[in-house]
Amino acid sequence: MPRVASLLASATEIVCALGCRGDLIARSHECDHPPDVRDLPVLTEPKIDVHASSAAIDREIRALVEEALSVYRVDADRLRALRPDVIVTQTQCEVCAVSLGDVERALAEWTGERPRVVSLEPNALADVWGDVRRVAGALGVESRGEDLVVRLQDRIEAVSREARARPERPRVACVEWIEPLMAAGNWVPELVGLAGGVNLFGEAGRHSPWLAWEELAAADPDVIVVLPCGFDVARTRAEIGPLAERPGWSELAAVRAGRVALADGVAYFNRSGPRLVESLEILAEILHPGGIDHGWRGRGWEPL
Repeated sequence: MPRVASLLASATEIVCALGCRGDLIARSHECDHPPDVRDLPVLTEPKIDVHASSAAIDREIRALVEEALSVYRVDADRLRALRPDVIVTQTQCEVCAVSLGDVERALAEWTGERPRVVSLEPNALADVWGDVRRVAGALGVESRGEDLVVRLQDRIEAVSREARARPERPRVACVEWIEPLMAAGNWVPELVGLAGGVNLFGEAGRHSPWLAWEELAAADPDVIVVLPCGFDVARTRAEIGPLAERPGWSELAAVRAGRVALADGVAYFNRSGPRLVESLEILAEILHPGGIDHGWRGRGWEPL
């Protein structure tokens, strides 16, 4: 049984979904699902104040990136003491989570046999399924990986089929950061399409783009879903002011129709793991009120 250190929240969820929870010996500071993984030793921490405002977090991250510094610290001494056989990290976004570069620096002075480093790069849904297979291969449970991918894809098809049966195709803006504004990219545009919506900003398989307020106002979406990276619903509601207080906000079609939703980004939409299926269910509920109900209102999302 390999000893696994997961430095990525979605990877931790993948390991557990593969039935390999017992292989985990350490986690990142963001790994919190399933709940019992919180008992594992923590190997990372952010260099920024994660409790600061959206604007302040953005400023801190920009300052670190401009100096070519990492946003996270890896506890190299503790990692070495735990002696994992496999370390799972990512190369998709150096701002969102510990990166391959962070891990390589932590392993620079490693003595003896180095652990296998599995680096995930999920840019679209197909990449997520590939990552499930990659993690399964590293853990020696390839057949479980195939089974998990099939189950997740079947569930996604069931939700999509339900959404396709609805007559409405609302135009949707997904907001991934509030100040400054950023639209959601990567797999989120795919989820919007699968949920029966027309995605207005961000492209499937590409990083999340900055979004000018004037662009959002001009598009005048039917639905706005606010799902900031790293924020749950309560945190999003507390941070929504800079967006909801903009001149012209109250005139937007989505606002006038009461179709602005606050979604749990940190648990669902921002994590490229098994709970993207739940993310799709949440979106389908938001886009088809009264027509689709998976029981996520009040848990995974709330109206503004």
